[in-house]
Amino acid sequence: MSDWTDLQNDLEQDGYVAAPDLAMALHLSLELGRPLLLEGEAGVGKTELARALSAAKGCDLIRLQCYEGLDAAQAIYEWNYQRQLLAIRAASEAGERGAEDRLFSEDYLLERPLLRAIRQPTPPVLLIDEIDRADEEFEAFLLEILSDFQITIPELGTITATSRPMVILTANGTRDLSDALRRRCLYAYVDYPDPATERAILTRRHPEVEPRLAAQIVGFVQAVRREELEKKPGVAEMLDFAAAVAGLGVNDLNSDPAVLSVTLATLLKTRSDRAAIPPEVAARLAGKAA
Repeated sequence: MSDWTDLQNDLEQDGYVAAPDLAMALHLSLELGRPLLLEGEAGVGKTELARALSAAKGCDLIRLQCYEGLDAAQAIYEWNYQRQLLAIRAASEAGERGAEDRLFSEDYLLERPLLRAIRQPTPPVLLIDEIDRADEEFEAFLLEILSDFQITIPELGTITATSRPMVILTANGTRDLSDALRRRCLYAYVDYPDPATERAILTRRHPEVEPRLAAQIVGFVQAVRREELEKKPGVAEMLDFAAAVAGLGVNDLNSDPAVLSVTLATLLKTRSDRAAIPPEVAARLAGKAA
């Protein structure tokens, strides 16, 4: 096997700072050809890892966003019924016979993310995002793909993967996933980054932010996460907060409490969370982070 640190370095070149255990899990997933299941709170960088991997590998990212009610037609394939009807009408007007026999062919097949992923000439990154939001029944549709990387279309037969995609599944803990799905995946839990890692992420994404201010920003955001909040700010919110602070010309979080209060709009996304961090609490947390 190649050195997992090479992958970690490649991800960092694209701006994703992966903890060693996460980089190792991803490395093993690629080496063994197994899907990687990432669990963790929203905003910790699970989806971003797939994007960074596709950039590092120089391949396409194909994303399937899961939601309640998602079915095979929306995720795997469906037929272009409008074109089929037009073909039938045109054949009828022209007096052609046997047009119906050609309706269920490649000409009328609409590839959805899962089918498109296994038919790429170069292995893509297949992101199955928030799998826990889909119904339990939908997991059954994934098992054939994740086990054998093939899809059965009754009218066309079994389509085997042209190349095996690099598969990443994410889950936020909305519901428990089946044992069958878990057995087919390697696993990593993605937590909020520690202060050093989060500073490295901030420096990589916003190198214009001075080191002292970057340390204040990270310390403040991590302090906010320790408060009783409905939705704790993730890494993406931290980066938005840093961009807002730097864009307003702030050099010290404690220099202007009014500006600090306004920029909380980038971190706190519900009414109850805004009420939980009034200006005086924000100022206190910023003081501790200084």
